[in-house]
Amino acid sequence: MDAGQVAQGGSLLGGFLGYKGNQAAAKQARATAEYNARVAENEAILLQRRKVSEEAAMRQSAERTMASQRVATAASGIQMSGSALQAMADSYFATEMDALNIQYAADIEQTAKASEAALARATGAAKASAYKLASYQSLLQGGTQAATIAK
Repeated sequence: MDAGQVAQGGSLLGGFLGYKGNQAAAKQARATAEYNARVAENEAILLQRRKVSEEAAMRQSAERTMASQRVATAASGIQMSGSALQAMADSYFATEMDALNIQYAADIEQTAKASEAALARATGAAKASAYKLASYQSLLQGGTQAATIAK
């Protein structure tokens, strides 16, 4: 086996190893992207649960406040009408507005996390494609070098 054949073999082997390495990197890029996307999706679920809990706590607090208003009104001997009834209605509507704001914030957070997951997957797919292209380039380079050495 002469030096030319050894060089050709080395070029082919180098091209093949580059191919295998880039294929493995493509697979890893896709797996990492999928992991990051799942993390974002799980964070979205946790954020939603936190907002549901936050809304429930706010509603309980509002119910206690309105119950205190009813008790105070009843203890004073005033009928639940007029300004006392208006104050109760204001409390009720403020509670509903706060609940809607919490739900709106939850929707925004959910959308942001869904976008983050989609972006992670898209980025992983792009990186995987780049690595695959590099793997094919490596094979072609090895073959080209081997052919050049043969001349």
